[in-house]
Amino acid sequence: MDGVGIVPSMNMIDVDRFIADGFAKVEAVVPREVGDAARALLWRQIGLSPDDPSGWTQPVVWAADLTGQGPFGQIMASPKLHAALDAVAGPGGWAPRGSVGNIPIRFPRVPPADDRGWHVDHNTQRPDGTWGVSGRPGTLLLLVLFSEVGPDDAPTRVRAGSQRDLAAVLDEQVIDPMKSGPLFDETGRDRPVALATGRPGDAYVLHPFTVHAAQEHLGAEPRFMAQMPIVLAKPLAPGDDTPLARAAGW
Repeated sequence: MDGVGIVPSMNMIDVDRFIADGFAKVEAVVPREVGDAARALLWRQIGLSPDDPSGWTQPVVWAADLTGQGPFGQIMASPKLHAALDAVAGPGGWAPRGSVGNIPIRFPRVPPADDRGWHVDHNTQRPDGTWGVSGRPGTLLLLVLFSEVGPDDAPTRVRAGSQRDLAAVLDEQVIDPMKSGPLFDETGRDRPVALATGRPGDAYVLHPFTVHAAQEHLGAEPRFMAQMPIVLAKPLAPGDDTPLARAAGW
């Protein structure tokens, strides 16, 4: 699949690129060795070895950092990451979190999982505490890489600019993303597809409306990546004066 090039920020984050495309890369929010250390801990957590492919029998194994200790805490406390989130959501516009949360590890050499549909993540909490998707989201999405991710290593696919298409059809109503596959399949389908490639310690900030998808791992080494919601100080809405709102086309 063809992908448009992703231009790395020379500072913390390319805000203009975020507004136009609904995502931006933040290179080296922590040094590579911190990302490598986090990956080593994750191998231990899942009980598998980077040196023994015979144990790689599942397409996806889920791990989690729930404590924010060690290299995971260093990532979430990264001044560069905080500056990037400030630049997108505004200073004080987002809530710091201590852990990186859920970490899907994708393995090569096995049939892929059936989880590669186009979607956006849950971004709106209902009064009953459950989550869905709406045009007044309360989160944005952060991806953090813990391994080398090239074009063949199951990088997340991103429909660049699709955040504007989805913003145009969503409102205050909270919908169930599990029942909205046709909507996400169609939204931004003519947009160029970018690939979230990079090195351990790199991150991507995604708009809550940006349509994205997993893909089959065609490489040789497992891909380690955290995906987590960053809670906004208030739900995003028309009239907000932030790059996050401008990226929606409001």
